[in-house]
Amino acid sequence: MNGSNLNNEYQTLKQILLVEDEQDLAKLVMLNLKSMNHHVIHCTTLLQAQRHIAQQPIDLVLMDRMLPDGDAITLCQQLREVGNELPCMMLTAKDSEADIVLGLESGADDYLVKPFSVLELRARVKALLRRTKQTEQQQNSVEFEGITINCSTREVIAFNEVLELTAREFDLLLYLAQHPKQVFSRMQLLEAVWGYTYSGYEHTVNSHVNRLRSKLSHNSQTSKLVKTVWGVGYKFTPPAVQAAS
Repeated sequence: MNGSNLNNEYQTLKQILLVEDEQDLAKLVMLNLKSMNHHVIHCTTLLQAQRHIAQQPIDLVLMDRMLPDGDAITLCQQLREVGNELPCMMLTAKDSEADIVLGLESGADDYLVKPFSVLELRARVKALLRRTKQTEQQQNSVEFEGITINCSTREVIAFNEVLELTAREFDLLLYLAQHPKQVFSRMQLLEAVWGYTYSGYEHTVNSHVNRLRSKLSHNSQTSKLVKTVWGVGYKFTPPAVQAAS
């Protein structure tokens, strides 16, 4: 292996936190992540996970849901409530549609049901890290008349008012605003914002759009930013375009 390839491998190394109390599975996952040139920290409880996240930089968390000291969904919710966008993937045997939707709506970026293929695990880890890199490289802000969406601070200022959005609501608004007047189906938004392409989860998009609209409706100038195109999906209509129409 030449020096250039070696340097490239080291550049891809990420710090991944694995929260899994099933030892055999943890060993298998760690083996695969390490073979992908990542550093893996393994712990077995939510408390240990919280300490690791607070004490050192983590690039991705893979977490079992049912842990000795609780459901990992609470950890995911806590991270999102304080604006922490650390990518999280659930690894769990809880496979009902309600469980999957709950996991995604709690702020998880992906949800992988046990037993799973290690090839699928590797592919999803790559996809999550790739999306994170793309987010980091995106433009600093998106601006329209009276509206600034700051990608660095993840703050939305609309007509001198700061909008209090959840992490996923921000991601949804940002994606739509980056493509003004373009219509997206629920499946397209699910793939772009959540990273999912599976049918049956479109109501996750609906619920987030409804909550986003509710927050935008407090100001008449922002109430029509996100419009429904019946039978198709949703689009972002900037204020100037609204005034002209």
